[in-house]
Amino acid sequence: MLISLAVLAVAAVAQTVIYLASGSVALLADLIHNFGDALTAIPLMIAFLMRSERAERAAGLFVVATIFISACVAGYEAIVRLIHPSSPSHLWALAAAGAIGYLGNYGAARVRTRAGHHLNSPALIADGNHARADAYVSLAVVASALVVAAGLPIADPLIGLGITVVILRITWQSWRTIRAGVPHS
Repeated sequence: MLISLAVLAVAAVAQTVIYLASGSVALLADLIHNFGDALTAIPLMIAFLMRSERAERAAGLFVVATIFISACVAGYEAIVRLIHPSSPSHLWALAAAGAIGYLGNYGAARVRTRAGHHLNSPALIADGNHARADAYVSLAVVASALVVAAGLPIADPLIGLGITVVILRITWQSWRTIRAGVPHS
């Protein structure tokens, strides 16, 4: 858990620096979600230290709530950017931020899923599955940089909205896993 927390935290900090330079709403959606994901490791670690099924279930619900809130914030920011357009800059750095997000999420997914199966933890498996999906969501940031570079700056907030939809789907899948209380792969 500490490894996945560190990996996602480093990725989110790197993405924050690039967001400040680029202003990409697609990147903002990804980094908000990545910060939330890093924070979800904390209640899961506490639940495992307590060795309590009830605490693990509460931690799982916290994970689902965090994913949902990150989707709401990302969606809001994308809509604001559609209403008040501005084109992101530093497109090479933006593409690199997407790659960083991919690698961070993929690494965290492997750690969390493996630990979840080892510990027979539905919350940890759900968190690992969600991190795996997030890895592919981060690739949308790379796509945003490419499409904006091709001359379509409106693509950035549209991709931000697409990321929001994917995050909402992840929220639903994670909720179903936690509610069922049964590990899913």
